[in-house]
Amino acid sequence: MELYADRYNFTPEENRRFARSNFIKLVHTNARFEGVNTTLPQTQTIMDGMSVAGVPVEDVLTIVNLKRGWQYVTTQSGTLSLSMEKQINKVVAAEDALVPGDLQQEQTFLQQILADLQTSTTDKALTVMYLNMRQQIFWDGNKRTATLSANKIMIDGGAGLINVPLDRWDKWNELIADYYRTNDMTKVKQWTYDNAIQGLDVRKN
Repeated sequence: MELYADRYNFTPEENRRFARSNFIKLVHTNARFEGVNTTLPQTQTIMDGMSVAGVPVEDVLTIVNLKRGWQYVTTQSGTLSLSMEKQINKVVAAEDALVPGDLQQEQTFLQQILADLQTSTTDKALTVMYLNMRQQIFWDGNKRTATLSANKIMIDGGAGLINVPLDRWDKWNELIADYYRTNDMTKVKQWTYDNAIQGLDVRKN
């Protein structure tokens, strides 16, 4: 059996629609990378363009930029490329990256991974996500950029979405820290596969 077989089988367009219908939840989760602790209704209000009392401006900008990032990955038709990753970073880290969209180091593995016909979409997406996180190829916003890039791969392959529920973030962060130390992503990949692949039951494989 394939190691990380795709759990879901959407068409890319169905997968884009599924992502768009979950924008609020996705942005709400991804904002936690920057320590944003808004509630889901507060996140929605900010995404609707209104202000929320007591939420710092930086947090509002993080949410707005993540919304733009998700809009970007669900409207791009081409496959994920380095220039697309730069653009994602430019959008999500617009306020806080020293040089948004600029690379600290070159990235060569992306095309090799995406070209591998033996590997499932989900496996490729998880590999790209964790390699990008650890390599820190951008000045800032690496985890947000890695997560959106991985989801672009998922959407293109119709494999659902990667979104770790907030009540499991403590465990996830432990596994990420462990992977950073060891450079072995086996555990964090398997855990993510078991806990964070989301889709619709009607599209389950």
